[in-house]
Amino acid sequence: MSLAFAAVQAEDFEALLALRVAAMRPSLEALGRFDLTRARERFAGQFHPAAMRWIEVAGERVGLLTVHRERDPWHVQHLYIAPGHQGQGLGRWALDSVQSEAAAAGVAVELEALQGSDANRFYQRHGFRVLAVQDIDTRYRWEPAR
Repeated sequence: MSLAFAAVQAEDFEALLALRVAAMRPSLEALGRFDLTRARERFAGQFHPAAMRWIEVAGERVGLLTVHRERDPWHVQHLYIAPGHQGQGLGRWALDSVQSEAAAAGVAVELEALQGSDANRFYQRHGFRVLAVQDIDTRYRWEPAR
C-alpha cells in the first residue's frame, strides 16, 4: 500500500468538510449531537491549510491530518479517515508519523477525542494518556521517551 501526505489548499474545504462529516457523523449521532450547520461552522473556524495534510493511498485522498506545531506541546486537531478506508492502518500510519516527528523534536503531543468514539481506544493504544474528561471530549497527551 502506497501511503503519502499531500498539501491542503484553500479550495479543498468542501471535500475535507465532507470527509470530516462522514467520519464523525456516526459518533455524533449516537450522542444526539449531529448538526450539519454547526459542523460546517466549526470546521470553517478550524480550517488552516498550512497545518493540514491529506492522507493518500495510491494517490487517492482518503483522510485528513491536522497538526499545529507552533508550540510545545504540538496539537493534533484532526485525524479522520474516510469510512470505507478505516481499519486498514492509515490512522496508525499518520499518528506514528506525528509521534516520530515529535520525538525527534523532543515535544509532547496533545489532542481531544469525542467521548464514546472508537478514537479513544485508538489513542490510548498509541500511548496517549488522559489529561481531562470534559463535557463532550476527552483530552489526551503523549510524551516522547526521554
